[in-house]
Amino acid sequence: MQGKLSFAFAQLNPTVGDISGNIAKLRDARARAAKMGADLLVTTEMYLCAYPAEDLVLKPSFQNSLRTAVEGLAVETQDGGPAILIGMPWRENGRLYNAAVLLDGGKIAAKTFKYDLPNYGPFDEKRIFTAGPLPSPLLFRGVKLGVMICEDMWTPACAAHLRLQDAQILIVPNGSPFEVGKTQTRRKLAEDRVKETKLPLVYLNQFGGQDELVFDGASFALNAKGKSVFAFPAWEEKVAVIQLDKGDISSKEKNTPKADTDSLSPLLGGEGRGEGERGNDKPHPPPSPHPLKGVEDEPSIYHALMTGLRDYANKNDFPGVVLGLSGGVDSALAAVIAVDALGADRVWCVMLPSPYTSTQSTQDAKAVAQILGCKLDTIPIAEAMKTFDAALSPTLKDKLQGIVSENIQSRCRGLILMALSNASGHMVLSTGNKSEMSVGYATLYGDMCGGFAVLKDVYKTEVYNLARWRNAHKPASALGPTGVVIPAPVLTKAPTAELRPDQKDQDSLPPYDILDGILESLIEQDMGMREIMDRGYDTATVARVWAMLDKAEYKRRQSPPGVKITRRSLSRDRRYPLTNKYRERSTTR
Repeated sequence: MQGKLSFAFAQLNPTVGDISGNIAKLRDARARAAKMGADLLVTTEMYLCAYPAEDLVLKPSFQNSLRTAVEGLAVETQDGGPAILIGMPWRENGRLYNAAVLLDGGKIAAKTFKYDLPNYGPFDEKRIFTAGPLPSPLLFRGVKLGVMICEDMWTPACAAHLRLQDAQILIVPNGSPFEVGKTQTRRKLAEDRVKETKLPLVYLNQFGGQDELVFDGASFALNAKGKSVFAFPAWEEKVAVIQLDKGDISSKEKNTPKADTDSLSPLLGGEGRGEGERGNDKPHPPPSPHPLKGVEDEPSIYHALMTGLRDYANKNDFPGVVLGLSGGVDSALAAVIAVDALGADRVWCVMLPSPYTSTQSTQDAKAVAQILGCKLDTIPIAEAMKTFDAALSPTLKDKLQGIVSENIQSRCRGLILMALSNASGHMVLSTGNKSEMSVGYATLYGDMCGGFAVLKDVYKTEVYNLARWRNAHKPASALGPTGVVIPAPVLTKAPTAELRPDQKDQDSLPPYDILDGILESLIEQDMGMREIMDRGYDTATVARVWAMLDKAEYKRRQSPPGVKITRRSLSRDRRYPLTNKYRERSTTR
């Protein structure tokens, strides 16, 4: 190749459907790229509408708005500034594609379509888009750009095809959701593509929260030898420039980190499983056992939860959140994450004591709120409980006890929190965790009510890990206080819902370390009973947990959305029928 080209890569936080807002961010990034001498600005997958826009992209009026917007952007590129490679849905000949469109010289200069459409976990692109052909390079100012959109990098076909057509650089725009335990996966696949093609590669990923998905960014570039040229920080917006010269790349930023895989691992997230051969939805290999046990995962998980909650509240224009603060570890951690994400002035904690609430719980809730500096109100529910008892006792008589009475308490609390939400506009933040949601240890229209469940994909054992981690570390972007934010008594007392005298969670559930191990085997790894028993778990306990998991499916269908952090959350990743009579028979060893 002749001369040099400079490429700016924009790791931004777009909002689904906010075409004008996303363009405003892009214009700002382009202005910065121009000052850095860039010839081309590259955006992430589907940037113009943000990823994933789901069925919104099927709406003809939305498609027309996107086309009008991109044509306007194209005109702007005749100003002498950087050209733009932008991700967007593109309709052509009656078919809708996931596309990367090159805007240069005041016009739409070229485009390429995604070849390998993912169809697993939260992705259903084969239902929405038409798969494009194997991509050909885009010619840009004498250089052949090999553009592979997200999943196209996960198998060798696209990179090999581009290499055969003399591509000089591989550019990979992504909408790759965060997933714990997959820190190295993206990097390893990128290194494989570089090794196979001997071409430099830039992996550019979206940042920010979108409903239940959260994107960590963590973009990076590798030269033709597979060595790191730059690595964007995870969990923040960033624009950086690389230079292509004589078939290889280098960074133009003096302070760009030359980080290797190991040094990146604490904060980088990961993609879902890679697709198999095109058109053949092969099962994906299971992860290693217990992916949530490494202490190196806590920083990235915490950032994911904080980012997911912040963007859900902000992008949906909630003035703040309101939550029930019980004195337990789940609500304490949820409150801390909320304050870190939104600031103390936007978090409203409410203590809702019953006659069974202990003095210790009351003291612990007050201590957490005081440390965080957020508003705390106390609204006792004893009178509400009496009112329901009086109304129901003529009909239920001696049945107004046990689970009936316990669920009334929880629903009294839910009713109060929803009333406060209606009055203030604050979103009710549900505080339930994945262990509870999995086995149905939660009350519909009670503690399950709310607009968002920040701990929905976090097992109880990991709740404790995150709480201890946050006591020792404050993320740089967190708005909460430094130091211990969850007092020791919250972490050391036995978990309890306090819905009856001396109640403990282990009265109804196996110990959480056992429960979570079995649930992770059932949910993340889809194991059968014999496989789980081979891990050392008791047959009767496995059968009991399996039955609770199946029985609670109807509750999960009615639960609020929450941040996805594992390979298989309890939302679209795992869709079981509500009516389901299958039970695997217990086997003995």
